[in-house]
Amino acid sequence: MSEGSTSFGLTISNRSLLIRGVEAKEVIDMAVKAEATGVLQAIWVGDSILSKPRLECIALLGAIAGCTSRLRLGVACMATITQRNPVVFGLQWASLDVISAGRTYLAACMGYPASQHPAAAKELEVMGIASKERPGRLEEMIQALRVLWSDEHATFHGKYYSFEDVNLLPKPIQQPCPITIAATPRENNIGAQGVERALRRIARYADGWMTNQIKLETFKDYLSRIQIMLVEEGRDPDQFKTSLYYGICVNDDRDEAFREAKTFLDAYYLRNFTREGVEIWTACGPLDHCVRCIQSFVDAGVDHITIRPIGRDLDRQFALYVNEVLPALGVTRESTVANKIR
Repeated sequence: MSEGSTSFGLTISNRSLLIRGVEAKEVIDMAVKAEATGVLQAIWVGDSILSKPRLECIALLGAIAGCTSRLRLGVACMATITQRNPVVFGLQWASLDVISAGRTYLAACMGYPASQHPAAAKELEVMGIASKERPGRLEEMIQALRVLWSDEHATFHGKYYSFEDVNLLPKPIQQPCPITIAATPRENNIGAQGVERALRRIARYADGWMTNQIKLETFKDYLSRIQIMLVEEGRDPDQFKTSLYYGICVNDDRDEAFREAKTFLDAYYLRNFTREGVEIWTACGPLDHCVRCIQSFVDAGVDHITIRPIGRDLDRQFALYVNEVLPALGVTRESTVANKIR
């Protein structure tokens, strides 16, 4: 993107088939509708294998690629990447990049630890992955993908993944093919040293950082620390991009907006969200409040924000996002063309 600009995307639910009885075509049609707005620059879907059943993300993005021509295609986030084989996944993602004419944007993350939810523990068990291996597997996966996507004689030998003299074809159109790390490390979960390791991993291995469920001040703190680490790693902070996964529920009654959002999120994640838990990643309330919430992250330097409409009437929330929220943020068709996401 151009310096000083923020692009916007749409997060759509590939779980809606199972949660709300939506047809697969309706999910794909929503991506087509998003592209037709002229103001959205990316479409994002979620990922899991067993823990949160849904349409498989790469297959879905392949279908969306065939029905769109401009939108970037992302997974927010690729939670099962540590459970996948790098050669097979590398071919799948490279193929998606070729099919889409170079529109992919990979946001890789470690996924839930086994301790967080029984479904996450079961998924890891079935896939034969120890929860404690996830950080190391993520680092090795990114390194392995880099060589597979660029080298004719790709060789990698790590603790978890190993291959010799592999020429993976086709290679992605994008060279290099961007890889972001999605993470929101919390000191109360992994301690100060754990946060430091997580931020260092982002600075060392990723082209960008995606985050969600994060307070504004924490985002500013983490970004400043990552930028320092980027310099220490011999990398250019100006080439590093940030993304935020956020939600909106526009309602003139702020309490009702919260109740709408909580009902949606509780059902989606099978959890009992607190008010803070809802509002840390969802702008709930009147239009001006929602705009202020998003603008605060724009002002903090987020390069791309993908919004998930939340509430009883998702079509209405989508329309409010495109027709009222984005114009209030100064996003127009003209500015979108000028600030195309990279």
